[in-house]
Amino acid sequence: MKKLLIANRGEIACRIMRGAQALGIRSVAVYSDADADALHTRTADETVCIGGLTAAESYLDLGKIIAACKQSGADALHPGYGFLSENSAFAAAVEEAGITFVGPPAEAIRLMGDKLQAKRIAAKAGVPTIPGRPEALESADGAAEAAADIGYPVLLKAQAGGGGRGMRIARDEAECRAGFEQAVREAQAAFGDGRVFVERYLERPRHIEVQVLADSRGSVVHLGERECSIQRRHQKVIEEAPSPFVTPEMRSEMGRAAVSLAKAIGYRSAGTVEFVVDSSRNFHLLEMNTRLQVEHPVSEWITGIDLVQWMLRIADGEALDFTQEDVELRGWSMEARICAEDPERDFLPAAGRLVRWLPPSSDSSADGGASWRESGSAPRLDAGVEEGDEASVYYDSLIAKLVVYGTDRDQAAARLAAALDDFAVEGPATNVLFLASLARHPRFAAGDITTAFIAEEYPDGFQPAANCSDALAQLLGAVTVMVQDRAARSMPGDWTEAVLLSDGGEVPLKRKWEGGRLSVRFGRRVYRLESGWRPFEPIARCKVKVPGASGLTGGDLCFVIQRDGLRVAVSHAGVRLEYVYLPPRSARLKGRMAARPAQLGVTALNAPMPGVLTQLRVDEGEEVKTGQEIGVIEAMKMENSLRSPRDGRIRHIAVNPGDNLETNQLILKYE
Repeated sequence: MKKLLIANRGEIACRIMRGAQALGIRSVAVYSDADADALHTRTADETVCIGGLTAAESYLDLGKIIAACKQSGADALHPGYGFLSENSAFAAAVEEAGITFVGPPAEAIRLMGDKLQAKRIAAKAGVPTIPGRPEALESADGAAEAAADIGYPVLLKAQAGGGGRGMRIARDEAECRAGFEQAVREAQAAFGDGRVFVERYLERPRHIEVQVLADSRGSVVHLGERECSIQRRHQKVIEEAPSPFVTPEMRSEMGRAAVSLAKAIGYRSAGTVEFVVDSSRNFHLLEMNTRLQVEHPVSEWITGIDLVQWMLRIADGEALDFTQEDVELRGWSMEARICAEDPERDFLPAAGRLVRWLPPSSDSSADGGASWRESGSAPRLDAGVEEGDEASVYYDSLIAKLVVYGTDRDQAAARLAAALDDFAVEGPATNVLFLASLARHPRFAAGDITTAFIAEEYPDGFQPAANCSDALAQLLGAVTVMVQDRAARSMPGDWTEAVLLSDGGEVPLKRKWEGGRLSVRFGRRVYRLESGWRPFEPIARCKVKVPGASGLTGGDLCFVIQRDGLRVAVSHAGVRLEYVYLPPRSARLKGRMAARPAQLGVTALNAPMPGVLTQLRVDEGEEVKTGQEIGVIEAMKMENSLRSPRDGRIRHIAVNPGDNLETNQLILKYE
């Protein structure tokens, strides 16, 4: 293997390039018109433009990908994940063209890609499966009939799907009929295959998966399990390895089942067998992913085995040089998926230019060897973007992965939380603050997690100021004083009164500078801060001494700073608060300051995100109710329901189905 074409984009393309480079293999990037200046094109040794904007016009075009291999002279191809990675016809076409496919045989992909056939094979291999109707559904009527036989709740699921796309939960017939239509459309758009089947939906299970690695000579090993239960809309948010729920005996049983399934289909390369697990530790096959997984880094870190390099070595004919007995799980690893989406608006996809991208200091060379595991506490960042790059509306919202390692679960969780606090992003909305909240949640800390965790713990969505203790609010206020009161540090003296203004009202305080250290007093509580922060830096790293407040500790802490005129937003520990700091003289004159304008009544509906308006369900002159579905916007390969924010009559509709919408573009006006 001399030259490898990566048939993908973003962070996984960059990750595969690093693995190839470590083995002395040249890399070739393909790119769409939307990705002409993307990070993966700047990282590769060579590039080939395959044109188009959408995935269907570029990364899903089998002919264009194979033509790019021939044009570049690539003798091997790695599909990454998503796009064509689990398309058996693609794998076969690559091999027929004389190009090495870095992945499993086409037949193994075909067998596991058909979820119903996979269930039958698993049953023969002794792997437990979920009850369901073993056939593709022909219509919404057929879906409703099958669901009635199985019993609600049910899961409508794309036969060729994955990653949460083409999946809908239905708890009654109306939801089943609507969910069938949505799942078919989404599956067709994401995979080019609109077939959908139905199975029993298990309430509040855990999602636990087993990593397998197989060579072409019949050796198959498993590398332990990953806990992937923190999900929303069936998409993973935080993953970890090992699982806090799995016992050694259960690990052995699940590992044997995963290896048995891999051997039953003549598997080769890296793959993942996914299970749903109930509270009694009974596990059932969910599916087998015949590709590299997004969350593969956590398995790499606890085993010291570089999965990408082994995929390349196996494809090049090498045999595994270790056995199951050689696989040792050490320590704990966690991964947080950084996505361009807005958690405060029900996780709507976001897009736009990253005007600021300052991740925590990381070991960018760490990709999965044993030396990486021994190297220390620096996090690993697998990113598909740099500052100035764009989060595209045309593709998945995942833009980076933050991965940490610890000697045990508590240390790994603490390092993940600290790294997320040290992550500043401006431009499109991201889920960084939400992840920081998750990483500190008491239930997460206790390992008490299921796939229903986010729905149960954030039933009203994520609000970054919710459940903020008085002590944490005061600490964020003290940081606001520090970043807004720098002019006073050269004039130390006695305690001086000042005021913080927030949406919650006025907060009186006293502050004092001593030898470059700031003390801020709220009533009887005093916070002491020391920092080398300089004006307009987006992150303040501070040494903090705090009083003994419940749930709040001092030490070396990071705070993300954002300014909007006089207002300063300070973020830490999954909380963001906004303050205006008024020094003594300004505080006395605050009564003369103009009030913030009141919110105007809702007179129009604007696009909450960029995307394609695939459906419009109302007409001009129609009366609508609050929450009524107005239409559907497709963005980042997901359908997003657009609902009316108020009761009223529609006076004017400004768009048509099929239109490409920008964020805040006018959709309709009310009378």
